[in-house]
Amino acid sequence: MNRLAQDIVIRPIITEASMDGTTIRKYTFEVDKSANKIEIAKAIETLFKVEVQKVNTSHVHGKLRRQGKFEGYTPSWKKAVVTLTKESKTIEFFDGMV
Repeated sequence: MNRLAQDIVIRPIITEASMDGTTIRKYTFEVDKSANKIEIAKAIETLFKVEVQKVNTSHVHGKLRRQGKFEGYTPSWKKAVVTLTKESKTIEFFDGMV
């Protein structure tokens, strides 16, 4: 199944913990739930013109939230932590955030 890189990488994750990883070339993204590590690595390389060394993925389960007497769950999603090679350039999007 051929998918576009824009369909695989949904958005970057900007938190204090994820921004600490940028100093050691680790970047965090929300990705499509059905994407595998190889597809994620190719999508990141295509979008940002970098070399990916390793991809770690995890499923983030939705949390129970209440609004008055109503309750429901936030959506579940997939997180990918991408490690770049030493020779690769950094992702410029994250450079201005640190």
